Amino acid sequence: MSTSWFESVAEAQRLAKKRLPGSVFSALHAGSERGLTLADNVAAFDELRFAPRTAGQSGERELGTRVLDRDVALPVLISPTGVQAVHPEGEVAVARAAAARGTSMGLSSFGSKPIEEVIAANPNLYFQVYWTGSRDDILRRLERARAAGAIGIILTLDWSFSHSRDWGSPHIPERLNFRELLRFAPESLRKPRWLLEYAKTGRLPDLSVPNMASPGDEAPTFFGAYGQWMQTRPPSWDDVRWLREQWDGPFLVKGVIRVDEARRAVDAGVSALSVSNHGGNNLDGTPATIRALPAIAEAVGDQVEVLLDGGIRRGSDVVKALALGARAVLIGRAYLWGLGANGQAGVENVLDVLRGGIDSALLALGKRSVHELGREDLVVPAGFATELGSPAKTHSG
Repeated sequence: MSTSWFESVAEAQRLAKKRLPGSVFSALHAGSERGLTLADNVAAFDELRFAPRTAGQSGERELGTRVLDRDVALPVLISPTGVQAVHPEGEVAVARAAAARGTSMGLSSFGSKPIEEVIAANPNLYFQVYWTGSRDDILRRLERARAAGAIGIILTLDWSFSHSRDWGSPHIPERLNFRELLRFAPESLRKPRWLLEYAKTGRLPDLSVPNMASPGDEAPTFFGAYGQWMQTRPPSWDDVRWLREQWDGPFLVKGVIRVDEARRAVDAGVSALSVSNHGGNNLDGTPATIRALPAIAEAVGDQVEVLLDGGIRRGSDVVKALALGARAVLIGRAYLWGLGANGQAGVENVLDVLRGGIDSALLALGKRSVHELGREDLVVPAGFATELGSPAKTHSG
């Protein structure tokens, strides 16, 4: 077995921290402000317990499912995340890993690799859109995604201007010019393996976002695109409905945490929604997504596919989410730590770890398929669930 192999997402995180420059790792790891939501996303899974069986388990388990009109080998999809300077191949390496393990990928419009390159590595790709610029700007980005062959759209709504962290945010430059290289040199020299990977390519980490530009145009910097987003009026549900009308394939809204907004998403015609708080990088103090999942799945799960992202660190976490009504989950930090630890092989390793954990949990629960999971497989403590946006319930659950 390769010495780079790891047996848990926690080990991937440790190896990524060991390999990456401090500011690069911090940008991946941290949440907004105190990190209350980031911590709750993870800790809430630990409050759920299993109700296992001791005899009659199935000798074979089926982990595959169908999400957004595509068959996947396991109920874990790659969530779109921004500039992936943790590795020179970035999103292309992630796309190859997802394809190798039979699952789909979301590509951020703030990604570091052009959609045309990423989709060549994995044709089961959903392009993520922020409501940035004018409707014409958004349509141009949609047309580029359509021309490249994207099979669906992810509209991310769970991101407001939450920039502060109590411990201090890492310095992220606008561009890697000579001055910034001098500033960054001490910490990068302490991580020679990471530096050598980039040296082999003959290129510096690229902080531009090519998918925010029309083909042939110069790509804006990450902060240039971020600035345009900050100056754009936030979308209404009428805007969501309009955008849905521009795309005739699968359309997922990411960022729903309230029952009333889940219903608004259904009314807007979406194919699916993801219960999300942007991985704890939005409004700090928002409840963990797994707490909000049951009420949303009960309210709209018979009308649209319900997914979840936030806090997935083990295959057993995936099983808990499915038992509470999710069709599948999206992962972010988990695969980024794998990418930082060992490139494409590290992302494949993370997916293998999750697959093994899902299979083990199904075996212990006496299930033949992920489709058989239900609330009866869990011990859910009183007061665990948080139902937001429902007039018939208080916010304490």
